[in-house]
Amino acid sequence: MPSMPSEPPSHRAPLVLITGASSGIGQALATRYAQAGYRLALLARRTAPMQAWADVLGLPASRFHLYGADVTDCSSVIAAAQACLQTQGLPEVVIACAGISIGMDSAEWDDLEVLARTFATNNVGLAASFAPFIKPMCVRGSGTLVGIASIAAIRGTPGHGAYCASKAAVVAYCESLRGELRGSGVAVVTLLPGFVDTPMTRDNPFPMPFLLSADAFASRAFKAIAAQTSYRVIPWPMGLTAKLLRLLPNPWFDRLLASHPRKPRQRKPPAGAGP
Repeated sequence: MPSMPSEPPSHRAPLVLITGASSGIGQALATRYAQAGYRLALLARRTAPMQAWADVLGLPASRFHLYGADVTDCSSVIAAAQACLQTQGLPEVVIACAGISIGMDSAEWDDLEVLARTFATNNVGLAASFAPFIKPMCVRGSGTLVGIASIAAIRGTPGHGAYCASKAAVVAYCESLRGELRGSGVAVVTLLPGFVDTPMTRDNPFPMPFLLSADAFASRAFKAIAAQTSYRVIPWPMGLTAKLLRLLPNPWFDRLLASHPRKPRQRKPPAGAGP
């Protein structure tokens, strides 16, 4: 069981807001920030898993607040952000971690819904998670906005068009936002996880090199965020591999993936598929 600080922090302790905090990477990041003494603003559609997690860790109520919101509904996210500002104050760090990964077949009409839902969660949801905090952070002159992309952003793989495209868009969006906020004191950090052992990856029917536990990823991510690193692939060997794949001529890359198993497709995401 991770150890928590023995004394609850004061109201001046730094605050981190994490979306998608009910499972996977989001929950692991919440644990890491709790260990570091941060106050937590945790946002997800499902509040029960977050409360159960806090109970297991023995977090006092003064250390965290839960916000039930669906990142695909911008008004829901904005309402949660406003509640956070009123209840806990302006976060030092906002991590947009909510995301889904579903296989698709572009020849199947039904899978256009998968594409739309993926972009609504992974891209519009990310932008909506940042938007309410940008102006207050700029006024304060400090803050860190963290977008969780993926190594899948580097090259598209068959059957995974929705996820790969959405994560490439996260990288481009965060890069654009970083330029917009240049000189404001607000940093934008883009993290690209490789393969991380979470419920999202456990049905992958293909090898996952350099697989990390969620806790190991969170530990490395925490350091990159603290350093306000603009772009980081975790773990670095996965980043090197991806860059080498990026350099492959398209015919070679296509041949390499010709027999690569595809992410399973689902006509409709099951209830609770996203964080």
